[in-house]
Amino acid sequence: MQGYTFILKYLLLLGCFISLSSFSQTVGKDSVLVVVSDTIVKSDTIIHKNSQQVDDLISYAKKFLGTPYRYGGMTPSGFDCSGFINYIFGNFGFELTRTSYGLAEFGQTVKLADIQPGDLMFFKGSNVQSTQVGHVAMVVEVSPGAIKFIHSASGGVAINTFNTSKYYIPRFIKAKRLDYGVKN
Repeated sequence: MQGYTFILKYLLLLGCFISLSSFSQTVGKDSVLVVVSDTIVKSDTIIHKNSQQVDDLISYAKKFLGTPYRYGGMTPSGFDCSGFINYIFGNFGFELTRTSYGLAEFGQTVKLADIQPGDLMFFKGSNVQSTQVGHVAMVVEVSPGAIKFIHSASGGVAINTFNTSKYYIPRFIKAKRLDYGVKN
């Protein structure tokens, strides 16, 4: 009886391996990609596949790169940080509050280690000693060691890398994930 149990477990394990191997692909010399549901696992790095809505939000936001900064601005002629986020999300039917500190109350708080494209990052304003939210940005890309976000700041709409920024790292307050109505 134990022999049959061992053979049955072996066949089940072999079946799972064959099933998974049909969804895997060799990438480079020692790296393998395996797709499990909507998550891509590359060696020991997990890369989340964005929902179509998140991809669309990011793509739309990138159309405004270089748009000038304008205090209180909410249109493509000029945006402030929360005006930019409101304009992007508004194009997809989301009604959000107007201020960065108001936006910081929406959604679920996420750790930096769990941040994903589409999440919002909140920062102190120009005063690094402040404890209040004064700036908001949307994450557009996450890779090992790099979080890239799009935002409207004094130089206009731009993409910056959080992990190498001497300006934004000490000003970071929190990150939030909004409910896009889809599982990510």
